[in-house]
Amino acid sequence: MNIRQATVNDLLQMQTTNLWCLPENYQMKYYFYHLLSWPQLLWVAEDFDGKIVGYVLAKMEENEESSSKHGHITSLSVLRTHRKRGIATALMRRSQYEMEHVFQAEYVSLHVRQSNRAAFHLYSQTLQYEVNDIEKGYYADGEDAYDMRCYFGKHRKKPVSSVAEITQGVEQTQITAS
Repeated sequence: MNIRQATVNDLLQMQTTNLWCLPENYQMKYYFYHLLSWPQLLWVAEDFDGKIVGYVLAKMEENEESSSKHGHITSLSVLRTHRKRGIATALMRRSQYEMEHVFQAEYVSLHVRQSNRAAFHLYSQTLQYEVNDIEKGYYADGEDAYDMRCYFGKHRKKPVSSVAEITQGVEQTQITAS
């Protein structure tokens, strides 16, 4: 398994992975927008044959009401055949590391369906996210979403200080920067 920065050549496979795994789907121009704006935040997991089996799509947001910058996880997806191997954790930690160290983000946010217990467990237990709010009817089908946040720096429960720590516990995963 290889974790690396996404390139333009990965976008079609990322979109295909999204279509297989998630009810929320995006047009290709949305993937291009993320890649062109924040290339440091998009990461893919590929198997030994070079097939994309997971990705994280993320961006930076600036709050106009305050001077704080924060990142946002737009989408995280891992094929069912490759779950429970630490891939989602490695993808998230890599993107979060870049948010904090490249963009000086204070925190990262995301939305997760209330019914998605596996994702909620990943975010709250493994990655130390906390529920900030509940957004009623957030999803197109009317389901509510947890608005979750993970703070960096002094607010973080368990700091990640190096790339080596990002991959801690990830079995047979190689991290490379493109």
